[in-house]
Amino acid sequence: MTNQEKQEELRRRLEALGFDEVRFAAIPAGVTPPLRAWLDAGMHADMRWMERSAEKRLNPQLVLPDARSAIMLGVSYWSPKIENRASKIQNPTWARYALHQDYHDTMKPALVAAGRALEALFGVGAPDYRYYVDTGPVLERSWAAQAGLGFTGKNAMLISRRHGNWLFLASILTRLEFQPDEPVRNRFREREVGLLCGSCTRCLDVCPTHAFAAPGVVDARRCISYQTIENKGVIPRELRRGIGHRIYGCDACLEVCPWNRFARQGRHVLLSARYDLAELTLAEILAFTPERFAAVFRRTPIKRLKLAGLLRNACIVAANVRDPSLLPQLVPLAANHASPLVRAHAVWAVQELGGSEQLAVARTRETDPIVLAEYP
Repeated sequence: MTNQEKQEELRRRLEALGFDEVRFAAIPAGVTPPLRAWLDAGMHADMRWMERSAEKRLNPQLVLPDARSAIMLGVSYWSPKIENRASKIQNPTWARYALHQDYHDTMKPALVAAGRALEALFGVGAPDYRYYVDTGPVLERSWAAQAGLGFTGKNAMLISRRHGNWLFLASILTRLEFQPDEPVRNRFREREVGLLCGSCTRCLDVCPTHAFAAPGVVDARRCISYQTIENKGVIPRELRRGIGHRIYGCDACLEVCPWNRFARQGRHVLLSARYDLAELTLAEILAFTPERFAAVFRRTPIKRLKLAGLLRNACIVAANVRDPSLLPQLVPLAANHASPLVRAHAVWAVQELGGSEQLAVARTRETDPIVLAEYP
């Protein structure tokens, strides 16, 4: 087989493994992402690992010396079942991607098999490639755009003309040289952000916490996904109302994108649905024990949040749903929970629901400053 025939055979084999998209990009890339300016502006909040890995993200040669190509892989997680649940269940709301077993785990075996396919077809060894699922020092969205898997939208997400905003991404850096696939183009203009967005600003306008510093630029400090997942501390008061019913992550700027009209359901070969999580009530979550949390969220991305983080988020949602019937559960959390983080947000929620007088005794014995700061 010629090299081009081998490349297309590799594409077929990777698709057969369950990847919905397989595209190739050349290294170096034609566009330098504005990562450094974003970091310098402090928009990464306290995600210091982004700073530590910045040079590697900008220069794949630091990840794999002599890297020549990036194989970009996409797995669609859109499903009408998630859409139906999202429209019916408002309390609480989970990011759609979280309603699956952890995709880092379920996609990894296919990446191992992809590496074997590379070795079999091209005679390379394991040192000649590196694969990642969203956790390595790789700018997946930028490389996916270079490979034509989609384009960077004004919401800073990769938008696919076939899958909308609903793609998990994985990448393989390799020393092999492949013929790059064409990126998405617009015959009227060339731009790095919003190439096929036209004048649409729905994603920018819908953000409840005004997290977009500019089209394609998300300030993590104001982003609900960051605050409810990555932030391990207190969520700023001025953002709590904007969180609404969202207990883990946020899809607001993805949901409104017109390109989702063309989204197809993926094969889900590399995914394992946990749509049952959307059935959990807020009252159930507020009553979770560590054992119950571990059992329910085993093998899901939510497990990394830990129980204290989930209860923190649940307290905010409880205040936002304006349901005083939750006070009997919130008051004990505010008064007695072992985590100051949980107590602090529970105190705020109790006050928002009109139960301030029930916290009088708890306040007199409270010593932690982050909890005391929540009292008037």
